[in-house]
Amino acid sequence: MATPPSGLYARAMNDPAPETPARETGFALDPRLDGDTVPVGDLALSSVLLMNDARHPWLILVPRRAGMVEIADLSEADAAALMAEIRIASRVLLEVAKPDKINVGTLGNMVAQLHVHVIARFASDPAWPGPVWGQGTRIPYPPHAAQALLERLRTAFAAA
Repeated sequence: MATPPSGLYARAMNDPAPETPARETGFALDPRLDGDTVPVGDLALSSVLLMNDARHPWLILVPRRAGMVEIADLSEADAAALMAEIRIASRVLLEVAKPDKINVGTLGNMVAQLHVHVIARFASDPAWPGPVWGQGTRIPYPPHAAQALLERLRTAFAAA
């Protein structure tokens, strides 16, 4: 059995206090992000999602703030928090996936809602060294593989 999450990540993931962003009025996850991902949990600012594409270990951070499109739309404090969470997600993927490189990006061309892609890349992946977007067809995780990866990610986030 996986170690249960602890610390700030676990508190936000399991029982957000009324003043935390998870309960901010008006925030809703874009349906396209919801349909393409599996929830990992919540950090202080962002929901953490796993892109349901077994070709690439790929996290998406979505700040739980209504109406955000660009990083510049965030308050200074939220922008700093997002950068800290990007660093945490990057370290988690480095630990769990052992990639050759981490790619971080915000595009917003298909989904306007502010979200940050944190992608583990390998010199052996089919899109290397180019971007992963628009390359091939998404391969969903088999349920057992998704569950195993989610447990490893949650354990790593809890320790971060």
